[in-house]
Amino acid sequence: MTSQSQSAAQATIFIAIELSRTGWLVAVQNASDGRLGRHKLPGGDVDGLVALIERLRLREERRIGGPVEVAACHEAGYDGFWLHRRLVTAGVVSHVIDPTSLQIDRRARRVKTDATDVEALLRTLMAYWRGEPRVCRMVRPPSIDEEDAKRLHRERHRLIKERVAHVNRIKALLATQGIYEYQPLRADRHERLAGLVTANGTSLPPRLRAEVLREVDRLELVLTQLHDV
Repeated sequence: MTSQSQSAAQATIFIAIELSRTGWLVAVQNASDGRLGRHKLPGGDVDGLVALIERLRLREERRIGGPVEVAACHEAGYDGFWLHRRLVTAGVVSHVIDPTSLQIDRRARRVKTDATDVEALLRTLMAYWRGEPRVCRMVRPPSIDEEDAKRLHRERHRLIKERVAHVNRIKALLATQGIYEYQPLRADRHERLAGLVTANGTSLPPRLRAEVLREVDRLELVLTQLHDV
């Protein structure tokens, strides 16, 4: 059964959550009278959020005299999908919105605040629930196993970028002395570094040599980790 057909058969509380590290702002539209309310929670207080949702659900069920469904949404971001999973476990129909898909009224000349953001999220969820899928794009949350399976690939991608950065940094340092042929990825990198002289025929300045050696050490750590993944 779709969200839209469920809502026709059962009263629904709509909840939008604006997430930040310091605090969560929760916008709620009641099932009984359609009134809008806002609640503030400390950032990460999922137990407080679940307790709030349960209080709202029980209050509305007493008012209506029947079961009440809860539909919630928040934007995809650095928090991942743990909140979505916790909400689903608590019996909430949870949606994760792709923030890049949200429609923005560029003609609006109001101050952008967390309050206006969360109310816009709430209106988007309600429109989607009514059967307007083009108001936003929902993200399909991966399972825990699916999410974990991507970690090696992501880590390897980051390590490759770090490898490139260290190689470029070493070459840039040596280029200040007219040295262009040194290859940091060669197995004999230490031996070749020990024999380097500047374009003027002098030894590398001691502090520069020490900095290059530290970069080589960091490069070798990255190479070791790349081998492991």
